[in-house]
Amino acid sequence: MIDIHSRVDVEGMRAAGKAAAHVLAELRPLIQPGISTAELDAAAASLMKLHGCTSACHGYVVGRLTYPGYICISLNDEIVHGIGRDDRFIQDGDVVSLDVVIRKNGFVGDNAYTVLVGSVPEPARKLCQATENALMAGISAVRPGGRVGDISAAIQGAIQPFGFGIVREFVGHGVGRQMHEEPQIPNWGSKGTGAKLVPGMALAIEPMVTLGSPKILMAADGWTAQTKDGRVAAHYEHTVLVTEEGVEVLTRI
Repeated sequence: MIDIHSRVDVEGMRAAGKAAAHVLAELRPLIQPGISTAELDAAAASLMKLHGCTSACHGYVVGRLTYPGYICISLNDEIVHGIGRDDRFIQDGDVVSLDVVIRKNGFVGDNAYTVLVGSVPEPARKLCQATENALMAGISAVRPGGRVGDISAAIQGAIQPFGFGIVREFVGHGVGRQMHEEPQIPNWGSKGTGAKLVPGMALAIEPMVTLGSPKILMAADGWTAQTKDGRVAAHYEHTVLVTEEGVEVLTRI
C-alpha cells in the first residue's frame, strides 16, 4: 500500500528533508585524509542533535542484526550500508559514500552523496558524475500521472551509455513515517510501467552504480554490500515529493 501524504504530512516531510540535507551538507567538508569513519559517524550524531532530529539507521533491525552506526559510510568498493570504524581512516584517493537517514517529528528524510577525496582516478570521477546525473534524470521523470517505471528508465538511460553496472539488489523506495515504504523504485526498467505517481507520494530515488560488474557480495559484518570484482561504486540520493505541478526535492537546501 502506497501512502499519499496530506498537506500537514507534507510540511513534516519538508522539515525532515531539510534536516537530512543539512546534516549531509555539513558532514561533507569533514571528509579529509586522516579522519576515521567512526569520527565521521560521531560527527553525524552531533549534527543530528543540532538540527533537532535523530538517526533512522541507528538501531535499525533486520533479522538478528542491529545496525550500530548513525549513518552509512561506504568506501571505494563498498556500495551501501558501510559502518563507521575506529580503525579505518580516510585516505587521499578514496571515494566515500555517505547515506544520511533521519527522523524528525515522526517523518523520515533520506539522502546520499559520494565524496571524492583528493587525487581520485578519472574513471571513478566519471562514474560519480554519471551516477549523480542519473539521479537528476530520475528526478526529472517524476510527474503526476506518470509511472515508477519512467523514473527507472530515465536512470538506466543515463547510465547505460557508459557501460557502468547498475546494482540490482538495492533500489529506491517510498518514504514517509517509515524509512522503507512502497513503492520500490528500481534503477532500471521500462517507461509506462509500475505504480502510478500521485501528488502526495514521497520517494527516495537512489541510483547505486559500479565501475565494473554490478554483482555484489556481503561483508562479514552482515550489513556492508561490496562490489564482487572489487571496483569502485557510487551512490547518490534525494527524497522527492510528487506535486500537482511535477516534483519537489525535499532534501535540497
